[in-house]
Amino acid sequence: MQREMFDLIIVGAGPIGLELAILAKRAGLKYLVLEKGTIVNAIYHYPTYMTFFTTSERLEIGGHPLITAIDKPTRKEALDYYRKVSSNEGLNLKTFHEVKGLKCKGEHFSLNVHHENETFELEARKVAIATGYFDNPKKLGVPGEDLPHVSHYYSEAHSFYGREVTIIGAGSSAADAALDLYRAGAKVTIVHRGSDFRHSLKYWIRPNLENRVKEGAIKAYFNSVVKEISQRQVTLERYGESISIPTSQVFALTGYFASTNLIEQVGVNISPGDYSAELNPESFESNIRGLYIVGSAGFGIRTSDVFIENGLVHAHKAIKDMVTKLKGEVMLTLG
Repeated sequence: MQREMFDLIIVGAGPIGLELAILAKRAGLKYLVLEKGTIVNAIYHYPTYMTFFTTSERLEIGGHPLITAIDKPTRKEALDYYRKVSSNEGLNLKTFHEVKGLKCKGEHFSLNVHHENETFELEARKVAIATGYFDNPKKLGVPGEDLPHVSHYYSEAHSFYGREVTIIGAGSSAADAALDLYRAGAKVTIVHRGSDFRHSLKYWIRPNLENRVKEGAIKAYFNSVVKEISQRQVTLERYGESISIPTSQVFALTGYFASTNLIEQVGVNISPGDYSAELNPESFESNIRGLYIVGSAGFGIRTSDVFIENGLVHAHKAIKDMVTKLKGEVMLTLG
C-alpha cells in the first residue's frame, strides 16, 4: 500500500508555523502541521499575566487583525487569537504529535512521528522546521540546577509573597519577572555575570528596575557567577569572594537556544560557533534540498536575532520558493 505523500509538512505550530500553514493552504498545497504540544506552545508557557514587548499588528498572521485592549497584547489575548485564527482557517493541524526522526529519501522526506503510545511514518516532498527555541534553556551547568525549586521558566508571582527569590539573568524577561515579584511582595535578588543589565533590556523597563535597585527594594549582584545552588541558598563568586544568598526559589532566566537535533539527522550544516544552520537568506532553504528552516529554529544561540515579526517574513520567502519548485517538479514529471 502506497503511503500518503504531502507536498509540505510543517514541524511546529507557533505563529511562524501557523503562518506557513495559512500560506500553504492558500497556495493549494497538500500540507500538514505537526506540533509536539498545543498550538503556540511557547506562548502557552509564558508567564501567566505576561504582556508582550511588541505591538499587536506585528503578531498578526494570515491578515487576521489582533484586537487588544492596549497596544501590546497579553498572553491570554494572544492565545485566544491564535486559536481562533487556526479554527477559522480550518488548518490541517495535529497537536501533541512529536517528530522524533527525519530522513531524506532522495526527492522526499520521511518523518518519524510519536503520538500517545503510537509511532508512525509520514512522507513529504518538502519539510519546514518552525520549532522555535523556548523548549531549550541555556543551562548554567552548576550543582543544584536540577533541584525542584529551580526553574528556567517564570510563571507568576502570587505564591512568592514574603519569600526570598533569586533571579539569575539580566535581560528583559528577567527584569519583568523581578518587577512582578517585587510588586507581589517577594524579596527579590538579581544575579548577573555582567557589569550591568543587558543592553537589550527594553527601554521602558530599565528606569523602573534601576530605581528599585538604587533604593534597595530589589538587590542586585553584578559581576557575579553562580557556583552552586542548594535547598536554601545560592552560592556565587564576586571579585574572588564567595557570597551566599538565602533563597527559597530560583528562576534561572539565562536565555534559550534552538535545538539542532532534528536537522542534524539529515545533514544540515551547523556553524560550530553559534550553532546556526546554513540557510539561503532568500528562501530559508537549508543545504539539504527541500528542507526549510524558518523563524528562530535555524539560528542556534542567536535567538535575539529573530522575533515573531521577522520570522513571518521567513515564512513568506520559504513558501514562495517552495511553490515555485513544486510546480517545476510537477511540470518535469508531466513532461
